[in-house]
Amino acid sequence: MRNDSFNTIIRPLVTEKGTHQSQTRNSYAFEVAADANKAQIKQAVEKIYSVKVVAVRTANRKGKPRRAGYRFSTTKHWKKAMVELHPDHHIDMF
Repeated sequence: MRNDSFNTIIRPLVTEKGTHQSQTRNSYAFEVAADANKAQIKQAVEKIYSVKVVAVRTANRKGKPRRAGYRFSTTKHWKKAMVELHPDHHIDMF
């Protein structure tokens, strides 16, 4: 288990859908550590960005199939977290 907040959040996901949800629902997407739970994700986002988190939704994403020459493999599996913030708070980087 990862107890460090900076190891729990891997990177923010800046996509069209994520940008739209940040403006309409005050919800932000992050790639997080595969073994992180919702409580750890909430604590990490609150600590790193100094905001109040209302809800966390997570999804395990399967890796996509890729081909290199005659071999087939997949990209790595990863975990996505959608973090909904209190209406008074927002994250500026999105």
